[in-house]
Amino acid sequence: MKTEGTHNYQTSSGLPFQKYRPFLESNPVSLPDRTWPNNRLTHAPRWLSTDLRDGNQALIEPMDPARKIAMFNLLISMGFKEIEIGFPAASQADYDFCRYLVDNDAVPEEVTISVLTQARPEIIKPTLEAIVGLPRATVHLYNATSPLFRRVVFGQTKEQSRQMAVSGVQEVMSYMEKMIDDDTVAGLEYSPEFFVDTEMDFAVEVAAAVMDVWQPGPDREIILNLPTTVERCTPNVYADEIEYFCRNLPHREYAVVSAHNHNDRGTGVATTELAMLAGVDRVEGCLFGQGERTGNVDLLTVALNLYSQGIDPQLDIHDIDEIRRTVEHCTSMDVPPRAPYGGDLVYTSFSGSHQDAIKKGFAERKRQVDAAGGDENAVIWSVPYLPIDPKDVGRTYEAVVRVNSQSGKGGVAYLMSTTRHLDLPRRMQVELSHIVQRYTDHFGGEVTPEALWQIFVDEYLPYTAAEGLKPWGHYRLVAIAMTSADEGEHSDVTATVREYLPGDQHVDHNISARGNGPIDAFVTALASLGIDVHVLDYAEHALSEGGDATAAAYVECKVGDQVLWGCGIDPSTTRASFKAIISAVNRALR
Repeated sequence: MKTEGTHNYQTSSGLPFQKYRPFLESNPVSLPDRTWPNNRLTHAPRWLSTDLRDGNQALIEPMDPARKIAMFNLLISMGFKEIEIGFPAASQADYDFCRYLVDNDAVPEEVTISVLTQARPEIIKPTLEAIVGLPRATVHLYNATSPLFRRVVFGQTKEQSRQMAVSGVQEVMSYMEKMIDDDTVAGLEYSPEFFVDTEMDFAVEVAAAVMDVWQPGPDREIILNLPTTVERCTPNVYADEIEYFCRNLPHREYAVVSAHNHNDRGTGVATTELAMLAGVDRVEGCLFGQGERTGNVDLLTVALNLYSQGIDPQLDIHDIDEIRRTVEHCTSMDVPPRAPYGGDLVYTSFSGSHQDAIKKGFAERKRQVDAAGGDENAVIWSVPYLPIDPKDVGRTYEAVVRVNSQSGKGGVAYLMSTTRHLDLPRRMQVELSHIVQRYTDHFGGEVTPEALWQIFVDEYLPYTAAEGLKPWGHYRLVAIAMTSADEGEHSDVTATVREYLPGDQHVDHNISARGNGPIDAFVTALASLGIDVHVLDYAEHALSEGGDATAAAYVECKVGDQVLWGCGIDPSTTRASFKAIISAVNRALR
C-alpha cells in the first residue's frame, strides 16, 4: 500500500499576505490570569436595538416614516426597553422621527430612547432639542480613540482625543441643564469608537475622564459602550480587552458596560457571548444582524442561544416568522434561508438519515411527555439536529420532519420551474412538498412532471383545465373592475364572486370596497361575504410560456386560524392576485 508524503501547507496561496500583521502585534493585551473562560452565562443582558440607527443607515434605501413606525412598534412588542432611533443632528429624517414619537406620545414610560451624536458642540444642541419631551432618553456620545484614527483621520494626540470626549460630555450636560426638564429621565452613553483597536490603558483613561465629568453614582449610571467598530480580532482577544477594561475602570459599580459588535470576521455572535462572560452588562445590535458591511451582531441569535441553554432571553420571540416578515418589509432585504433560528430552512432536514433521527427523537420525547402527565415543559428538550423546539418560535413540526424527503428525485421546486415556469416562493415550496409527500405516501412511486402538475392544479387551481380533475372550489372569481381614487392613493374594486352551493347550484355576489391598493380593497370586499382573510406575503412574475396565462401570482394568507398559500394565473396580474387569494380561501374551506 502506497502512502502520500507529508504535505507542505506553508506554500504561498499567491495572495499578498505579507502586507498584514497579527492583531496582537498592533494592539497587545496581556491578561494571563483571565477569569472569563471559567464564567457561565446565567441571565440575559440589557438589550438595545439599533435597527433604527445602525441598521437603517446601512440600507440601500433607508426606511420611510411608515416603515420606521412599523419597526419601532415591532421592537416595543418584543419587549425592548432601550431603542436607538437615529442621529438627529445629522439627518432631518431622524430628527423628525424623534419629534414624531414625542408629539404622538408613542413611547411607553418604561422605554428609553437613545440618540447618537459626535463629540462636537455644533451638533450636540440639535441632538438635545430632538429629545425634549421624551419620558426617558439617552444621549449617546462618541469619538474615535484608536491610534489609526488619531493619527490619520484627526491628527490628534492622546490628550486631544481625551479632551474631545471630556468637552463633549460637558457640552451635553450644559444643554441638559438648560433644555431637559424634570419630566424626562436623561442619561449618558459614551463610546470610545474603535475601542477594539485602542490601547487598553488609554481606553480606560478616556472612560475614567468622562466619568469624572458625569459623576455617576448609585442613582446616576453611565453607559460605557465598547465597540468592535470593525471586527479585527478573534473573540477571545476582545474578551480579554473587556475583562481588562472592567478590572481597571474606577467606580466600575456605577458603569453599565455595553458591547456593540459587528460581524466583519463572521464571529459577531461569539464575540458578544465571550464579552458577556468577561463582564459586559448590555448588548447593542440589530434583528437578524442588519447593519453596516457584514452587519451588526444578530440580537435574535444571541437571545435564542441563551434560550437554548435554559435562560429567559427577556424578549418575546414566540413568532419568529412574523418578526422576520416585519424586518424584511421594513428593510427591503431578505433574511437568508440559513440564518440561525429564523431562516426558512434552519429546521429542515433533506437527508433521510437526519429525518429518521428526528422522527425517533420526537417519538422518544412523546413517550417522556406522556410519562410526565402530558406536561411538555417538565421534560428537557433533547431531539437530534434541533437545538430548540421549533414550536417555541412559531414553527411547525411538519416543516421539520417531512419538508422535502421526496425532492431528491428531481426536486419539486426544480420541476415546477423547469416544466411549468412557476417560480414558487420558498415557503410555498415547503408547503407543496408536504402535499406531494402525502400523495406519494398513498400512491408510492416517483412523481413525474405530469403527475406533479396535476397535484398542483388540484390543490391550487381547481378551475384550470387539467385532464381527469374535477373542480372543487367553493368560490370562483367571475369578473372585476378597478379604478383609482384620491389621486392614486386608494383603489376602488368591484368584483363578482360566484359561490357554489349543493346540488350544482350557485349564486353570484357583487362586492366592492376601497383600500390602499387593489389587494387591500379586494380583501376588504371579501369581508362582506364573511370571509376573514389577511395577506401575509405576495409574489408575482411573468410566465415565459403558457398561452394566455401570462402572469402568476402567489399569496400567503391567514384564513381564520390557518396560514396557507394560494396561486392565481391570468393575463392580468391584478386578476392573478385576486385568483390567488380565492385559491387560498378555497383551500382553507376544503
